[in-house]
Amino acid sequence: MPAVVRGGRRQGAAKGAGRGGRNTQGAAGKAGPGKVAAIGRMDLSPRAVVISIVAGVVVLGAVLATGARAERISNSVSDRFDALTTGMGLKVRKLHVTGASPEAQAEIQRAVGVTADQPIVSLDLKAVRDRVQAVGWVKEARVVRLLPDTLIVDVKEHDRLAVWQTGGQAYVIDSRGEVIQGADPGRYPKLPLVVGKGADLTAAEILPLLAQRPRLMARIDALVRVDERRWDLRLKDGSLIQLPAVDQDSALIRLDALDQRERLLDLGFARVDLRTPEEVAVRPSEGAV
Repeated sequence: MPAVVRGGRRQGAAKGAGRGGRNTQGAAGKAGPGKVAAIGRMDLSPRAVVISIVAGVVVLGAVLATGARAERISNSVSDRFDALTTGMGLKVRKLHVTGASPEAQAEIQRAVGVTADQPIVSLDLKAVRDRVQAVGWVKEARVVRLLPDTLIVDVKEHDRLAVWQTGGQAYVIDSRGEVIQGADPGRYPKLPLVVGKGADLTAAEILPLLAQRPRLMARIDALVRVDERRWDLRLKDGSLIQLPAVDQDSALIRLDALDQRERLLDLGFARVDLRTPEEVAVRPSEGAV
């Protein structure tokens, strides 16, 4: 009777396997490197390359197709966040605009573009600042959010240096010669009037010199730029003072000395020519002594 071994194998078969184990291991040793090499090789056939490209296009299309959905999801999350924060009282209830002149106040508030009860946490402060700085009056702007409900917009306006008249039009300019958009020249009768091409760019040089001479400045009606080189000062009584193209300060000092000695500005004259260095040529007005 054949011997039976628990596990379903005869002892003889187990022994046979033991005797043949050396040969079996040798066969496995020879087959192993071949299998590894087969696994390591990549299929670079044209068919495989085409399949890979098609798969990549399909994946890219899927990503692009879900882009709008992702945006909708993002907007939905943002809306829920805004609803949550406003429900907690974090919304715009107070707006303070500081540093603005009465003339510019309304336009700056419109540029802020924020409505009452708008969510304050998600408010884009940079966008608000950019809109405010686009207003012609504004040189710089700063926007501050004070939770829970206050927005502060602090502005620095362009300085008003003079009214510039050219080509039959009048504009308010700042110290850099830039036109202040939206400024009404009629609202600034006390600003000096500069006239002619190039007067906007050079007014900041001559006006401080005249400001040091209040007796003369009070009598000036307009400063006229001549040939984009020099200034004529037209006085309110019709008199004319001709300044040189260079060294205007020295010319005005000569005029100061003559006025102190002769009270020239009080006596009146038709024209004073200061264009020649070290000379003052005066043409009396009719009837003047």
